[in-house]
Amino acid sequence: MFVMRALACLAALVLVLICGHAFAADEDAPNRKPVKAIGDARLSVGGRGTLRLYLSRDWSMPQPAISRAVIVLHGRLRNADEYYISANNAQAAAGDDGKAALMIVPQFLAEIDIEAHKLTEDTLRWSLEGWEGGDAALAPNPVSSFEALDAILARLADRRVFPNLKQVVVAGHSGGGQVVQRYAIAGKGETALSRQHIDVRYVVANPSSYAYFSADRPVPAIAASCPGYNNWKYGMGDRPPYLADATPAALEQRYVEREVIYLLGTLDTNPKHSALDKSCMAEAQGPYRYARGHAYVDAMAKRDHGTPNHRVWDVPGVGHDGDKMLTSKCGLAALFDIPGCGAER
Repeated sequence: MFVMRALACLAALVLVLICGHAFAADEDAPNRKPVKAIGDARLSVGGRGTLRLYLSRDWSMPQPAISRAVIVLHGRLRNADEYYISANNAQAAAGDDGKAALMIVPQFLAEIDIEAHKLTEDTLRWSLEGWEGGDAALAPNPVSSFEALDAILARLADRRVFPNLKQVVVAGHSGGGQVVQRYAIAGKGETALSRQHIDVRYVVANPSSYAYFSADRPVPAIAASCPGYNNWKYGMGDRPPYLADATPAALEQRYVEREVIYLLGTLDTNPKHSALDKSCMAEAQGPYRYARGHAYVDAMAKRDHGTPNHRVWDVPGVGHDGDKMLTSKCGLAALFDIPGCGAER
């Protein structure tokens, strides 16, 4: 009896150690740590909270020299400071074509960032990953991350500040690409820009997954064994309040009419990449990012909604590298309309 109890205790101890190690590893995930830097600019979102962001120009005063605004979205790590560097690199690579652009990088913070940097209580903060799909903020008010993007577009639509603005580009790589693809489906901020005859383009670069409008998937066997594979942010089920009032058909029609460019690195083909979404919901869309991107574009082309206003451009010789994607010929064409891409499929 003593031996059996000893073995049972030993087994329990091993289980605790294993589980404890797994929990610690999960808690030590990079996005569970406070960000290193906070955006120095602020934007009130409907008086319900303040969004932090980086700006290349001061938009509290008129900017008549600006004809293009480029919004670059960070990914899961909330490292807007690093994405701001990438945005500036792309602008510099654009040469004269980039000089009339305002570069904007919003930052979707979490509670751990507020505490670590002792930010004011009015600073919007979301769950660690919920902001990626448009979830409501945890505090100070339930503001959707998509509403925050709407507020940026509303600011850009103000002709008193931007009298000569002609185009807004909403772009993102990797996790940011996931956000852009969902916002292109759900976003309501484009309406204010359209009223001012300002064009809007969405640039989706190397995301791990996409939001589908049907239950069909490229790998049906995985989908069949994956509960919730068709829920938001992978499908149209269980959508958050921001887009729950629109039908999937209405969302799809809006999406196909919007200008979307998919940028896919031809070397982003590692099925074991550390930052690749390996959930069954994502695996049902294909083995790696390059395959998932083309599978999604092909699926959209077969839908009964007319020809989508979408283009897919391969970026040859580039893997999962945001700087190289955005500063490539196709990246510069997507962000600044610089000719020379020639990689459309």
